[in-house]
Amino acid sequence: SMNLDMLIEKLKEYNPEAIEKVKKAYEYAYDMHKGQVRQSGEPYIIHPLNVAYILANLHADCDTICAGLLHDTLEDTKATKEELEELFGSEVAKLVDGVTKISKLNFLTKADQNNANTKKILMGIQEDVRIIIIKLADRLHNMRTLQYKSEFKQKENSMETLKIFVPLSYRLGEYDIRNELEDLSLSYIKPDEYKRIEDIRTRIIEDTLPKMEEVCKMTRELLTSNNIPNEVKTKVKNIYGIYTKLEEGLKLNEIHDLKHIIINVETIGQCYTTLGLIHDKYKPLNDKFKDFICNPKQNGYQSIHTTQIIPGCGLVQSQIRTFDMDEVATKGITAAWHRYKGDAREVMQQTTKEEYKLYETLYQIDKLFKDNEEFVNQAYEELLSKEVYVYTPTGEKIELPLGSTPIDFAYKIHTALGNTMVGVKVNDEPVAIGYILKDGDIVEILTKPNSKPKIEWLKEVKTAKAKRRILENTDHVNN
Repeated sequence: SMNLDMLIEKLKEYNPEAIEKVKKAYEYAYDMHKGQVRQSGEPYIIHPLNVAYILANLHADCDTICAGLLHDTLEDTKATKEELEELFGSEVAKLVDGVTKISKLNFLTKADQNNANTKKILMGIQEDVRIIIIKLADRLHNMRTLQYKSEFKQKENSMETLKIFVPLSYRLGEYDIRNELEDLSLSYIKPDEYKRIEDIRTRIIEDTLPKMEEVCKMTRELLTSNNIPNEVKTKVKNIYGIYTKLEEGLKLNEIHDLKHIIINVETIGQCYTTLGLIHDKYKPLNDKFKDFICNPKQNGYQSIHTTQIIPGCGLVQSQIRTFDMDEVATKGITAAWHRYKGDAREVMQQTTKEEYKLYETLYQIDKLFKDNEEFVNQAYEELLSKEVYVYTPTGEKIELPLGSTPIDFAYKIHTALGNTMVGVKVNDEPVAIGYILKDGDIVEILTKPNSKPKIEWLKEVKTAKAKRRILENTDHVNN
């Protein structure tokens, strides 16, 4: 079971100066929760301790870990915000207060309250993204211990997790948390499917492990002999990931990233040298090649993906990235604090603003929709659903929510481009202005000076920014 020593050991790895304050937070939480037990029968303190440990695994800053330990004290004990502030400073008090506000939410019932709550969570990102990260850690530990809840609660929590917390963890680049949340949710929502795919996955691992280890060893030797410092590890897609691919109608042997090897090197230059060496050894499947180093995903993820057919393994995806990129790929936004050290809130807010599109999108949605229900619907459409990647004629990659049209694309690039748009070409062919964009489309906007957007465009757009700009720039009459 989890104990304070394990948390301290973790902190020693990356932030030893936090230990004293974290111990103090632990002792306070321990006293406050004394006598309380979880449904498992364990002392309550085990939960905050686990949450803090999950956060320490992400290399979160000291205040975030303290807030993880204290996250239930305002809600469940006689602690007050004033007292937290006095003992642990205003940052910790603000974080705990932020998490508490979110914790009282129940997303799948009472629509109005629910929408207000979802909005609160999403806007919390603008205030301090760390509140959401603590909430994700809290949700992860609750999902890990869901077996003690009623079947109704298990299903309800799992649905809510898939609907809100899985997309949020993805948007913040917390892949490890996302994968585990997905698998745990599926195990309660569709236990039979889960079991079936878990068995398949286990069999794949057993069947190909020796061969995959061999591929890793060969790759290490290949890189080392070319003087490229490296680390190579193998991974298999998570259960939920396999489940969604099979649901889409793919066969197992068609899932190109079912088995992958992750190759970490030191510099971006070495990433491309490595790519060359690997292509030289194993023929790549051209249509499966993606370069997220020069075109990072909107959650900061960078990597080169290339898929090979390797004898004895079938399809294997290689993910080539630097050690720094690998940290972002596993720790998400929390890696930013680690990269820049300094005031954690400032560093992470700055990074969220600059590198994570989530921030700007929320700002646009908030400006447009005062009504909670409309705000939340737009957020689901634009943030918590799938995305489509298209290109400008000069090859710049643009990410938009699925279902977007060239109008969304134009406004995403520049307001003036949207306002003066009169037509559009996709892949060099003229298309209707309301055409639904598909992955890989190359979009060219045709403009005319002094032209104005049309109010009927509102029916053809998906994104809040486009809706706002059309409303601001048409001469519509308000009834």
